Amino acid sequence: MPVALVTGCSSGIGRAVALQLAAAGVTTVATARDVATLVDLAAAGCTVLALDVTDDTSRRQCVEAVQATHGTVDILVNNAGYAEMGPVEQVPLDAWRRQLETNVLGPVALMQLLLPGMRAAGRGRIVNVSSMGGEVTFPGGGAYHASKYALEALSDAARVEVAPLGVEVVLVQPGPVASSFDTNAADLTRYLDGPYGQLVRGLDKAIREQTPNGTSPERVAAVICRAALRKHPAARYRVGALSRSLVLGRRVVPDRLWDIMMTRQFTASAP
Repeated sequence: MPVALVTGCSSGIGRAVALQLAAAGVTTVATARDVATLVDLAAAGCTVLALDVTDDTSRRQCVEAVQATHGTVDILVNNAGYAEMGPVEQVPLDAWRRQLETNVLGPVALMQLLLPGMRAAGRGRIVNVSSMGGEVTFPGGGAYHASKYALEALSDAARVEVAPLGVEVVLVQPGPVASSFDTNAADLTRYLDGPYGQLVRGLDKAIREQTPNGTSPERVAAVICRAALRKHPAARYRVGALSRSLVLGRRVVPDRLWDIMMTRQFTASAP
């Protein structure tokens, strides 16, 4: 029976992934910063552990506990993350650091901790939950997009590096997801009175309109589980019509025209 470690299971996609993997008979270790949020996952058969992906001690203690109990981790799902939104000029550097620590360095650190065991076993699967925002950039999302572009790049590099050793790296790119509205994304109001107020109002309106109509966490989780368990996975899985259409559109639309479209989209939609 394979062993899976899933990050960011307190809500949304991570919670759905843990439940679906456990239901498929996978020994599932569900993690979050606060294990009190994982009581129902424990009842569903998951092992639950505290894990702050930005803290080195927490990462090492979690991995050591899993390996002591279950041995080699066969599947790592790097799902924990959030969206830091705001104009590049105005997002504080500390917020940039938190964004990169969570969305980039946390996944890298867990890969570094688990890859030796995977290499020794000659098998393993790493699923990095990216976003269509790893290939498509919207104004007001510089910090978030930077983190997802970085996750895409490191996954592309690692995929080639570890393939000869029996380990596969897969990216999953959801579009908008109908889950709880992220606190940092929601707090765009702090930038409303600044020089980018009109753009911020348009972005805030677009996020609030798209989120309730997004793909369900359960559907995204089903694709992640497929990527984790399929014998021969694809390198990337795009989830949702918007993810597929926007990634394709960005590839064919010239930069100047794309910039005009983005400006019109967000300034015209401002209330």
